[in-house]
Amino acid sequence: MPISKSAKKSLRVSQHKTALNRYRKALIKEALKNVTPNTASKAISMIDKGVKWNLFHQNKAARMKSALTKQLPDGAKIAPKSTEKPVKPLVAKRAATKPTQKATKPAVKKSTKAKK
Repeated sequence: MPISKSAKKSLRVSQHKTALNRYRKALIKEALKNVTPNTASKAISMIDKGVKWNLFHQNKAARMKSALTKQLPDGAKIAPKSTEKPVKPLVAKRAATKPTQKATKPAVKKSTKAKK
């Protein structure tokens, strides 16, 4: 068991990261099961997220994507992800307001007396 305060925090952080990494790896494994041409783009996206999350190296990700495309039927094309961005509702902009000035303290005169 950790004794010092920093060691205790290190243990907490390590346990949290381990749990998060396990969850993320499970997401990727689930996305890679039963891949079809329609779901291949999502699986490839999850592999790329795994690289971003530092779950595995980008060369391994390239191998995984290559193996994934080999699993697809011959001549099957991967359906592209939709490129449409969600439309944000229009909201009236607020009128620009002037920033309030900070209260300033009056300048204090420095004493000119010499220290002895």
